[in-house]
Amino acid sequence: MPMLDIQDLTVSYGPLEAVRNISFSVEAGSIAALIGSNGAGKSTTLKSIIGLVPAARGRILLDDQDITRQGSATRVHAGIALSPEGRRLFGRMSVQENLMVGAHGVKSSQVIGRTLDEIYSLFPRVKERRRQLAGSLSGGEQQMVAIGRALMANPRLLMLDEPSLGIAPKIVAEIAGAIERINQDKQITIILVEQNARLALRLSNQAYALEHGEIIRSGKGAELLADPVIQKAYLGV
Repeated sequence: MPMLDIQDLTVSYGPLEAVRNISFSVEAGSIAALIGSNGAGKSTTLKSIIGLVPAARGRILLDDQDITRQGSATRVHAGIALSPEGRRLFGRMSVQENLMVGAHGVKSSQVIGRTLDEIYSLFPRVKERRRQLAGSLSGGEQQMVAIGRALMANPRLLMLDEPSLGIAPKIVAEIAGAIERINQDKQITIILVEQNARLALRLSNQAYALEHGEIIRSGKGAELLADPVIQKAYLGV
């Protein structure tokens, strides 16, 4: 039984179907990648999973429990966290204050303290800048804080929306390494949405390519890396 099972999901913005009858599953402990061009439906899929936009049709199952009509807060308490596209930090709050926003639903101060230490170990430069205003950080540093804020919710399923967007290659490599450690060391299941298809497919166990709100290819990350259609469309081969 997969941790997450998406069944015939359709999400609409008014008359526009941004996601159309997609089905996919995510195994516990895996990294699943959603790749595709702008407007393919990747971010909408994540927002629907966490409850920010409603499903028009279909079902979302977490550990075989139907969460399709549950609110976002209930889904967060069930163990889902999202690091959104564009980072969305509070620029006039300190780095540590931004991180603590992610822990608002965690009752144990011990768990909060331990998670904070883990984030500072994962991202040493976040620890160095913990008292700085988040708005004063570089884009890459802000992305690290955004991922850390999502981790503060102590999730079982972490969704990362475009973590490499607009970030210097050296920092992208750091973040990619952190994603692997989060998955392997903390045993957190990850859904990775990326326009950087090569990076996403290299990191992922499972991968799904979306176009115009529909899944056009699926398989292991390595399989899609070798797929001529994917190579031509997304990898510049």
